[in-house]
Amino acid sequence: MNSPIYDLHCDMLSYLAKVPNANPFSSEDIACAVPWLQKGNVHMQVMAIYTDVRQGSMDLARKQAKIFEELIQNNPDTFCAFEPKKEVPSNRIALIASVENAAGLGEENASWVDIQQQFDQILSSVGKLAYISLTHHTENRFGGGNYTEGIGLKEDGKRLLDLMHGKKIPVDLSHTSDLLAEGILNHIDKRGLDVPVIASHSNYRTIWDHKRNLTDEFAQEIIRRKGIIGVNFLRAFLDNSVPERLYEHILHGFEIGGENAQSFGADFFYTGDFPDKSRHPFYFPLAENASKYPEILKELQQSLTQEQLEKLAYKNVQNFYQNLYS
Repeated sequence: MNSPIYDLHCDMLSYLAKVPNANPFSSEDIACAVPWLQKGNVHMQVMAIYTDVRQGSMDLARKQAKIFEELIQNNPDTFCAFEPKKEVPSNRIALIASVENAAGLGEENASWVDIQQQFDQILSSVGKLAYISLTHHTENRFGGGNYTEGIGLKEDGKRLLDLMHGKKIPVDLSHTSDLLAEGILNHIDKRGLDVPVIASHSNYRTIWDHKRNLTDEFAQEIIRRKGIIGVNFLRAFLDNSVPERLYEHILHGFEIGGENAQSFGADFFYTGDFPDKSRHPFYFPLAENASKYPEILKELQQSLTQEQLEKLAYKNVQNFYQNLYS
């Protein structure tokens, strides 16, 4: 099946910002390098602005936003900016940025004037944001990440959600603690905020019991709110030893009512400097780089209809952003 692919998450920008001599065309270095994207028929790729919770995160976020801008400007034959209402040219990869960890918008000691200026400056560089994740794995001033217990939505998290209101920027639940996810949903509802809810690169806890994965309750709440959920290709979040679990996660998304939500969020990133060797290899061969989407879709042909496969490949993401910007 040679369907176009729309993918909700990769970490190309942090690779280009932090690794010496990094090259977006180097297929030896990163699994979302341009040759892999082209071979996998990727027409739209979300590129995350990722930062840790540390001093200097705001500078690093601005650097990545500038790299995003320059990627499109300096490679017009390869990239274009993603415009939800326009068809992506067949020979281009449409790019849109996101923020993974709002520490890049506001370090722990930043003032709210600083945060608002940072928010505006990043938007000025990238044009649109596909989503904002309030946290990564750890705690920050906005709330608790995946690996924190008992830490939910903080006052600064509420203020950030209020700032996002009406700006056509979804909030991403992929890196929240369960308590933070609950707090986000409750605050949006209590304040009547116009903030869509998605999970850009998450799997299902029912299939693989990991804090990084969504409970069915949260997944179905995203579905109810007409959000999207991108399946994550990382071995640690699929099943450490069973490659085919990838298909089970995808099919589970359909089974719990997500036919119009299930999509791809592969989460390819630079692994060369990752200190925990127990995590290697990060990806199973069947999903080891961005060229593998057609093979994954082919494997699912026995379980999903042609229409469902197209929804998974690109239509759910396309429809979500077209509706968001309608």
